[in-house]
Amino acid sequence: MDSGALDRMFMRLRGLFGRGRVTFVDDSGTVQKMQVKGNDLFTSDNRMRLAEYGLTSNPPVGSDVIYGAIAGDPGDVAVVATNHQPSRPKALAIGESMLYQQNGIQVYLSNGGLVINAAGLPVTCNNATNFTVNCTGVFKVVAPGGVQFVTPLVSSTGDIQDNSATNADTMADMRQDYDTHGHPVVNVQTGGSTITTGTPTVPM
Repeated sequence: MDSGALDRMFMRLRGLFGRGRVTFVDDSGTVQKMQVKGNDLFTSDNRMRLAEYGLTSNPPVGSDVIYGAIAGDPGDVAVVATNHQPSRPKALAIGESMLYQQNGIQVYLSNGGLVINAAGLPVTCNNATNFTVNCTGVFKVVAPGGVQFVTPLVSSTGDIQDNSATNADTMADMRQDYDTHGHPVVNVQTGGSTITTGTPTVPM
């Protein structure tokens, strides 16, 4: 093999992979396209970006990329990895992973449990036929602004207790008290006698 052929082979091998920065993203098609700047002399346009099935993103301008040149041809480039330095979470423990976005939204699969950070933004679940949460412990909702149910019925298989910090009775306890209570009736007979009415005819 002559030296010219060796040089060409070396240049193709050298150009198999490269790194650069995202300068533009077109996310409108079936395949995402990127403009990638490798250096001041090299910018590659309309290069497809490959990602794992089920995961997609639109990397911010300025994100790092690793690209592969098919058969070493710099005109046939595919982006195979991206990284946005300013928003990448750091210091994860071994075995942990996270979905994240540049505005601070995170889904953190930590070794101690699942943590979702909505970054002060709304969380919405759409088009669920049923929404079920199975807990082995307590399901707790902390909502300083209140809780609203837009539903024709709220049901519970167990007791309901309001003002739980100061009230030990459940609604079932209060209903039983109501069904068995009486009312003093004063001054209905001559002489100032007091009688007690009977229990309600239609229990609650």
